[in-house]
Amino acid sequence: MTALEDLSREIILDHYQNPRNHGRLEHPTLANRGHNPLCGDEIELSVTIDDDNISDIAFVGRGCSISQASASMMTETVKGHRLDEAEAVVKSFTSRMADRQPPPPNLEEELDALQGVKKYPARVKCALLPWTTLRETVDLCRHREPAPVDDNVLDCADAP
Repeated sequence: MTALEDLSREIILDHYQNPRNHGRLEHPTLANRGHNPLCGDEIELSVTIDDDNISDIAFVGRGCSISQASASMMTETVKGHRLDEAEAVVKSFTSRMADRQPPPPNLEEELDALQGVKKYPARVKCALLPWTTLRETVDLCRHREPAPVDDNVLDCADAP
């Protein structure tokens, strides 16, 4: 195993064992789930969006180290960014994972650690799960209808 592969493995293990932004947000703007039926990986994202900006993001899930580490890295990458910037990062990461190019010779950023997964095509879906779930969540945010405001409607928490 090369030094680059060792470093990539260390980064993935660190994010798996010490996930960043792990948990559920108390009052997210949106929450969405993703599932990989081939391997059983699951991810749930909760996102707070203020003025077209991802002000907070968290995830919970279960699955392999690759899917969970990828979720941790993804939340770190997009937190604090505008939705269009997050979409661009998702598109870039997805295309890098889909191309047949070998992993970069140097790790320019932590996300490059996931490029080694391309050697195992079945595992690419594991790495992409959080990213596709985020893409779907942003799409939901952009295309959802605002909830009608009706003061006469009781929330289930207000019901007698």
